[in-house]
Amino acid sequence: MFDTLAGTPPGGALEAWLHRGHPLLRWQGDVGLISTRGECHCGCRFLADMGKLQSKFRKRSEIYRTTQVEKSETTFDSKVVQYEPAHKGSTNTVTNLSPELCVSGGSDQVVCYPGSTWIFSASRDKTVLMWDLNQGDEPIQEFCGHELVVNGLAISPEGRKLCTGSRDNWMCLWDIESAKCEQRQNVSRNLVTHVCWVPGSSSVVQTSEDKIIRVWDSRAWQVTNTFPAKQYIQTHCDVSPNGHYLVSSSNGFGGQGCEATLWDLRQPGCKVVEYRGHLQTTACCMFLPTPPGGSPQVATSSHDSSVKVWDQNTAVCLGTLHLDGAGPLVCLAPTDSANLLCASFNNGLHHIQLGNGLSMDQDSGASSGGAGELDVKVVARF
Repeated sequence: MFDTLAGTPPGGALEAWLHRGHPLLRWQGDVGLISTRGECHCGCRFLADMGKLQSKFRKRSEIYRTTQVEKSETTFDSKVVQYEPAHKGSTNTVTNLSPELCVSGGSDQVVCYPGSTWIFSASRDKTVLMWDLNQGDEPIQEFCGHELVVNGLAISPEGRKLCTGSRDNWMCLWDIESAKCEQRQNVSRNLVTHVCWVPGSSSVVQTSEDKIIRVWDSRAWQVTNTFPAKQYIQTHCDVSPNGHYLVSSSNGFGGQGCEATLWDLRQPGCKVVEYRGHLQTTACCMFLPTPPGGSPQVATSSHDSSVKVWDQNTAVCLGTLHLDGAGPLVCLAPTDSANLLCASFNNGLHHIQLGNGLSMDQDSGASSGGAGELDVKVVARF
């Protein structure tokens, strides 16, 4: 059965598939973006036209399918626009394909190569698949070799190499064009949780369940630096656009652990600040694009159903968004300095906006608070 989702295709016909030939979302005639619900059981669900959401539903909100309750709401700034859910189950990953498109998945890890139509998805079937939106409904490459679930994916800055990390303790380097594994290295107890490539560099950073952060040289495929072990498992990492800083996040409970940590990559192992305030595992940490004339910021999401925005250098919490009932918030994807996507276990994807001032409780069950320098609010959910 096909369900209309929303929108108009950016730049013409859009067809996207994210799992072994199962059509997940495509453009069909004058109907709109449609998804084939129930055909794919891996949790990998859709590609959504995101960057134009705000301008579209301000001008022609009637072209979107919303719930009957939301149809009666006319005030955009004070209400959350509720679209028909794109996922039936939990949403575990979201990333940007371009400023106008995002990709989300259930059980998969998904990364995109900026400025291209390439999508890489890592599944619990221990493989990594590569897709090109311009080349039909089949994956164009398959990367096989891991023995357990693949948790980490990172693409080299020039787009020629793919790094993968798994719970099987292996870190692998692949040639994207040939899908050949060029380098492999096994490190005892290195159950990889996340991988990221340092911009403009040959270095790769990975976090692990053994609480250690490792820096790899992709040329020799050797560990060149390790950071002091944290007290808790490191769940995620991100590198600043200038390649100078790394932020990692910790699991925890009851406020113990649950922090994110800023590290100086120019002085390996040098801890700059910690961002503390979450009450449960901090599942994701991301550098936000710096707003014009503003200071650099970091965003974190947690299993305590909150998103926090921090001043990168001072660790002051600038704003907090509580998404009551959303469950663990496991992934963030900033689109620009004022817009952020958040994946949740219970309530799908949230489109979050950052602005000046302080916003009190919203009718959506979301509330914003903190230092009051930022208004952090949900504007759409799907």
